[in-house]
Amino acid sequence: MFIDKAKIFIKSGPGGKGCESFYRDKYTRNGIPDGGKGGNGSDIIIRSDRNLSTLLDFQYNRHFFGKKGENGSSKNKKGKDAPPIIIRVPCGTQVKDAKANCLLRDLNHDQDQLIAAYGGRGGSGNNHGQIPSNGDPGEEKEIILDLKVIADAGVVGFPNAGKSTLIADISNAHPKIAAYPFTTKFPILGVVSAGKKNFVIADIPGLIEGASRGKGLGDKFLRHVERTKILVHLIDMSGSEGRDPLEDYKTINKELKDYGSAVYKKTQVIAANKMDLDGAQANLERFKRAVKKTVYPISALKKEGLEELIEAIGKKL
Repeated sequence: MFIDKAKIFIKSGPGGKGCESFYRDKYTRNGIPDGGKGGNGSDIIIRSDRNLSTLLDFQYNRHFFGKKGENGSSKNKKGKDAPPIIIRVPCGTQVKDAKANCLLRDLNHDQDQLIAAYGGRGGSGNNHGQIPSNGDPGEEKEIILDLKVIADAGVVGFPNAGKSTLIADISNAHPKIAAYPFTTKFPILGVVSAGKKNFVIADIPGLIEGASRGKGLGDKFLRHVERTKILVHLIDMSGSEGRDPLEDYKTINKELKDYGSAVYKKTQVIAANKMDLDGAQANLERFKRAVKKTVYPISALKKEGLEELIEAIGKKL
């Protein structure tokens, strides 16, 4: 299951208690203060891991507590610091403070990390003439984890335009393929080999009119193209679903524009799919006259025109 948003509660560990102790022997009447400092509590660290792809684990495990630092002891011994608690998340996760409603850090690369809550400092011992004290309490926060997939290219289009078939043909991804709308319910990443270089492509679930306003979960899908460098706009040029290809193109672009200019202004590679079906060639000629942009005719089902499309995507990247 693909989960791209989660709220968790974190609390770092409290510091250990400082020690009140006096060294005495037969030569020392009043005693010498030798109480050690308490250890620091656990930090809570959120770290990105390229081996993870979903926030599913946080559906069942939402609370994270740090350990207390050890208490100080006599003979000037400082208590041990508690080890940090590491929370691993997929690359591309934004970490937000729920109460302040602000972004703390964007964990885009493998092993990026954020100390989301610092452990409490250990209390003072009496060995330096200080008054012994308890350790500081740990910090506690509600954190929102917001995953946005990181890909070089994102494939957008109406449901049943053939996006999953295309991704399966040109990359190492294995999405579910079926002849009904919304077969793809979450983004799927694949790696495409383009000569000496590879690029990552994302299969974005199908968009419909009103997607930018949340219809058909469109706003949840569109957020995943925010980080792509370019868009591959896939169009069913045969009109096999009873829609007009030109109107499909205009509708998807309107939804991209309504969602945000940063997404709308991304470079697009237009691919005309299902060219093996009747009526596709006539629709393509009409489409080209209206749009006046380079269009790459393909048949994902018969694996035709894919090399030219991959080359075009590689050049745009």
